[in-house]
Amino acid sequence: MSRPATLGQLRESGWESVPVKEEVRRNAAARIASGEPLVAGVIGFDDSVLPQLENALLAGHDVIFLGERGQAKTRMIRALTALLDEWLPIVAGSEINDNPFAPVSRHARDVIREHGDDTSIEWVHRDTRFGEKLATPDTSIADLIGEVDPIKVAEGRYLSDELTLHYGLVPRTNRGIFAINELPDLAERIQVGLLNVLEERDVQVRGYKIRLPLDVMLVASANPEDYTNRGRIITPLKDRFGAQIRTHYPLDVETELAVVRQEAHALDQSALRVQVPDFMSEVVATLTHLARSSPHVNQRSGVSVRLSIANYETLVANATRRALRLGEPDVVPRVSDLEALAASTAGKVEIESLEDGRDEAVVERLIKAAVLTVFKARCPIERFSELLLVFDEGTVIHAGDDVPSKDYVDSLSRLPALRASVTDLAGSETPAAIASAVEFVLEGLHLSKRLNKEAVGARATYRGRG
Repeated sequence: MSRPATLGQLRESGWESVPVKEEVRRNAAARIASGEPLVAGVIGFDDSVLPQLENALLAGHDVIFLGERGQAKTRMIRALTALLDEWLPIVAGSEINDNPFAPVSRHARDVIREHGDDTSIEWVHRDTRFGEKLATPDTSIADLIGEVDPIKVAEGRYLSDELTLHYGLVPRTNRGIFAINELPDLAERIQVGLLNVLEERDVQVRGYKIRLPLDVMLVASANPEDYTNRGRIITPLKDRFGAQIRTHYPLDVETELAVVRQEAHALDQSALRVQVPDFMSEVVATLTHLARSSPHVNQRSGVSVRLSIANYETLVANATRRALRLGEPDVVPRVSDLEALAASTAGKVEIESLEDGRDEAVVERLIKAAVLTVFKARCPIERFSELLLVFDEGTVIHAGDDVPSKDYVDSLSRLPALRASVTDLAGSETPAAIASAVEFVLEGLHLSKRLNKEAVGARATYRGRG
């Protein structure tokens, strides 16, 4: 069915105008009642963050999300646009989405006064009713609220003419959702300019005697370190946010892995078969969880879920590089691929150290601790009694990033005790899967102080401790 094209047709259609927060409340209530998720693509917040967000939206509150980097704050904010009606009528040509039934700009008022019910109507999609600004110290009132446009003045208009105004981001998001990311970074004098937006719901530009009664839902994000300790958000502005919602990192490894599997970019290599064993995925997620509790990592800056995603992608990439180099059809990450994670980890954690050059050592210890944690959880040490006896008798196994998968399969044929230990872990009979399981068992036994390991370059040799 075609939408009304004029103001008169809009009146006859029975369309009713509601404030943006009422619009969001209505659509949020419908989702909650139907059991649909309030925001899509967010994992691990079902029992913590999302109930608070539901309360805030049903209450019609402006919201500030507090959380360290990588806690899906921006994703949740942008997902709120799905709670707006799909299409909204505005006065044609309006820069600030003027309501045809209650225009606020001089342009829209003049058009309706001149054309009446023949005033043209445009319909804007909900995706265009979202405005966003990353707060930076150089952000100005002109950016957010507006400023006199010298071009319009040069065209012959008087400075007192409201039509000389160039509207900022907030007015241009009228009847929509406006987001400010990293709010504490906004200069305090600029924060003052938001007070009227949040309370009186209007904006004022310089010395003009105009008042624009805007209909805006304001959402912001902030790092709690900035927000609570540095005091960089002025008290009156804090007071005007109706809801303050604390986000968090995934609380367990399973949730972390669910996020990784959703967000990691899949390898596009049709000639190769990619398989990431569960124990290797768990090592990646466990590494991140250990970093979040490590005294050697700056916890104030946070350890983002992006660390797990980047490490997972790097792990697969390194295994792919080996498969391509050795001409193997299967890509299965091994423990020896974990060395490649130093590059993807370095930029995502802030090491607290008084000595230069210790960053790599800290990351290496975290990787080893992650492998040992997963090994202990998956492999009871009693299972390897027979295998350890074989090593004590002088057996030696060579491993490494450049060792072909078939060499590990050959080791199984020589060591029946090893086969029994790795079959369940491998989950596949492919040589690459066997190789991954063998390396995991050997490294786990070494870190458990049951085997000795001699590493030279990319190669490692495992032998008994006798």
